[in-house]
Amino acid sequence: MSAIEDNTVNIVFNGTTASVSIANNISSYVTVQSNGSSHVKLVQSESFAGVDANADNEDGEIIYILSGNTSDGEFYLEGAYKCTVELSGVSITNPTGPAINIQNGKRVSVSVKKGTTSSIADGANEDYNGAFHCKGHTKFKGKGTLNVVGNSKHGIYSKEYLEIKNCNINITKAAKDGIHCKEYFLMESGNVSISNTGDDGIQTELSGTVSTGVTQAHEDEDTGNFYMTDGTLTISNYESKAIVADGTINYTGGTQNFDKEDTKTGIEDMTASQASKIQNGIYDLQGRKLKATPQHRCIYIIVENGIAKKVIRR
Repeated sequence: MSAIEDNTVNIVFNGTTASVSIANNISSYVTVQSNGSSHVKLVQSESFAGVDANADNEDGEIIYILSGNTSDGEFYLEGAYKCTVELSGVSITNPTGPAINIQNGKRVSVSVKKGTTSSIADGANEDYNGAFHCKGHTKFKGKGTLNVVGNSKHGIYSKEYLEIKNCNINITKAAKDGIHCKEYFLMESGNVSISNTGDDGIQTELSGTVSTGVTQAHEDEDTGNFYMTDGTLTISNYESKAIVADGTINYTGGTQNFDKEDTKTGIEDMTASQASKIQNGIYDLQGRKLKATPQHRCIYIIVENGIAKKVIRR
């Protein structure tokens, strides 16, 4: 067997079992708790802060490479430092929960390896929010293909922002939203197809109670905004809306294959249906009344005599 490259963990699924191989230089930072089971559970030590940085891995983060097949398995990861999860032609179905469950609140890159097709599907377990469930900032990249089926809630769920670049993502079923995230959603390129959802195609919501307003490079942003700058987004056969955003919906490029009028934003919702019915005051983008005018950078609504006005504080 060839040596494992530094900073990598190889996970190979094979039916009801899985093998986990850990590079020597990070072996003290990764604990395997699954003992050969196809329900792989790994814990990345909280003391890990990056090792052996190089041009291809600037932060010295750990790279988890997933391959093989299982119809009753899972990839579960805990951690406290950024990491990369590489999907290298892996197929995971978990009848009792998420196929990929990342309990790491830092930036998580999901690399869909070029020339490969990976597939994930979950089971009916309301304890989690998606076939792909991530606690942290989620960045999908790569030039491969990922197929997703969400039988419980959403197809893809990110508790913080979600970005997509280059890869092909096909969500063919979701009990609720195809993609659901907080803070903001950004599609820079690639092809995303979402169909057969029980609620919205994509929903993005505020993580906090007041929007930060748009920030440079977005990474420190919490607006509930939707951004699309390039690529192709196709949304069809959904029950509610194509896109729902607590903030605004912004198209500056790319191809939108759906009815762009069949969307909903927090600002439009406040203006159209609430302003004429509520008392004067200052409100956040979710319609909650604020006690005072925000002093930090954010977006809020002022309602005066049934008229709503958007304010951007920079």
